Amino acid sequence: MARWSVEIIEWIPHDPGAFTQGLEVADGIMYESTGLWGESTLRALNPATGEVTARVDLPDQFFGEGLTVAGDEIVQLTWRSGTARVYDRATLDPLWEHRYEGEGWGLCEMGGELIMTDGSDRLARRDLETFQLLGTVTATASGYDGRLDNLNELECVEGMVIANVWQTDHLLVIDPGTGRVVAAIDATPLVLDVSSASAGSQIDVLNGVAVDDNTATLWMTGKLWPRMYRVRLRPSD
Repeated sequence: MARWSVEIIEWIPHDPGAFTQGLEVADGIMYESTGLWGESTLRALNPATGEVTARVDLPDQFFGEGLTVAGDEIVQLTWRSGTARVYDRATLDPLWEHRYEGEGWGLCEMGGELIMTDGSDRLARRDLETFQLLGTVTATASGYDGRLDNLNELECVEGMVIANVWQTDHLLVIDPGTGRVVAAIDATPLVLDVSSASAGSQIDVLNGVAVDDNTATLWMTGKLWPRMYRVRLRPSD
């Protein structure tokens, strides 16, 4: 199993009140889902500056979770409401909702299907149009003693799933067909940097990963972090 670390390329300001639950970049626009009861949002941001260019507040009964861009739409999970909200990508206007059982945590789109987590060690495949459950796989790893449960925010890239692991400084790269973990990413450098930059302020855990296709780099941040980082991956020593 490969082991990688992150190298910081740059950082941009990030709203320190944003409880980040989902992150994605598409066509030069960054989309972010934030959580907490009564404070959840869907946002569009300028990835060059971190400026919020558009925002939708969720109804108070929803706790926002992961999101993904799917064509001209954005799909956003909610935590314990069993509801996936679908928006028009251009306007962020709500379009319709899907229902599901259990909790919603992370979400990404791959090959016309959705990959979803619920805080366990499982990846669920769902139909993009109907949200019907198509199957699940369980994360497995050989020679890795870190957590395989608490799979949280997701990014689908090149046939693999990058998953934040809640309450850790690590992400896992998982084959969604088999559940096999093919790599672990150590994001400790980000945690150390943001902790130094946030001295005296409240921050929460690492959460949020998005591929920037224009630069072949990753954006990463965390809940209540004042910074968002563009990083590249390097093999660990």
